[in-house]
Amino acid sequence: MLELAMIAGGAAAGGFVNGLAGFGTALFALGFFLQIMPPVQAVSIVVVLSVAAGLPGIWVVRNTMMAHRGRLMRFLLPALFGIPLGIMALSYLEPRALKLVIGGFLLLYGGYFSLRRTLPNIERATPITDTMIGFSGGLLGGAASLSGALPTMWCSMRDWPKAETRAVLQPFNVVVLGLSALLFAQRGAYTAESLYYIAVALPATLLFARLGIHVFHRLRDDQFRRLLIGLTFVSGAVLLLREAVALV
Repeated sequence: MLELAMIAGGAAAGGFVNGLAGFGTALFALGFFLQIMPPVQAVSIVVVLSVAAGLPGIWVVRNTMMAHRGRLMRFLLPALFGIPLGIMALSYLEPRALKLVIGGFLLLYGGYFSLRRTLPNIERATPITDTMIGFSGGLLGGAASLSGALPTMWCSMRDWPKAETRAVLQPFNVVVLGLSALLFAQRGAYTAESLYYIAVALPATLLFARLGIHVFHRLRDDQFRRLLIGLTFVSGAVLLLREAVALV
């Protein structure tokens, strides 16, 4: 019963944040899952839940996504090339060191802009930077499962309405994590036990994702940008704490 409660609690927390912000399932779910299962199993389950929680969010912004599909492709297509390169880089990089660097960057970025009264406000079109951010997101996704870090920071600096921001982040994360789930499946990560855990977690994830979407609709554009920056800070803090605990 304790295991089931931990799985349901992690699935609910991750689903709510994903529904609210368009990313973040792993940020909150892994803290629960890692208490009762090995890291590889926990991450393999989280990527499935992230995709499941992200699909309703994509439906919410489907019209905005299609209206700005060129912008989305500037992020997404380069990421598809970055993912396999990130996986190849695992032979040369230390994932834990990479996570510590990115975690520190997230913490500094989120902390700095959370304390400022005014937010960064980039209004001009930046197709080259968008492409570089998308590629880097795919690279970090393959190397350290951190695909959403750079796109979230970059999108929170734009003056886009919340629906336009979500129309980039949500499908970007769903596609990258969906490919990650396929890679886990090829490696045989989804055992009977993992599939049982997924079946337990999915209802809570989907229900609380809907609740998160309900709150998302009530946020103003500026409140949503503040939320992204705040979650960036929390992401960095949780990532650093998790890696610090693993070193003990």
